[in-house]
Amino acid sequence: MAARVAYRRIYEDPTPQDGKRVLVDRLWPRGVSKEKAGLDEWLRDVAPSADLRRWYHHDPQRYEEFRRRYHAELEDSDHQDPLRRLRDLSAHAKVTLLTATKDVDHSGAAALAEWLDGA
Repeated sequence: MAARVAYRRIYEDPTPQDGKRVLVDRLWPRGVSKEKAGLDEWLRDVAPSADLRRWYHHDPQRYEEFRRRYHAELEDSDHQDPLRRLRDLSAHAKVTLLTATKDVDHSGAAALAEWLDGA
């Protein structure tokens, strides 16, 4: 199956190629109105835990370990409902995971997209 899950920054303008736009950050991004965001859903409960996010602190040197820990967190029962929703959305349309993180390639959205494509 072709990759049906992409990721990008929420600060970029929506495009028709985005498909369903899903914010996957726990916190609402600064300076973005709900109208400008153009979201289909906000699944904050799929985001990395606060402890993991603080430990990672967006340090690219820690990304591989962050990704491993986050993938392990995704197996927890707390993440199952939002993951089920993302799987359902991606089974029917392209999904773009949105994040406020500056380094989108070393973000929770990137790790989540990888996990979803491998699931």
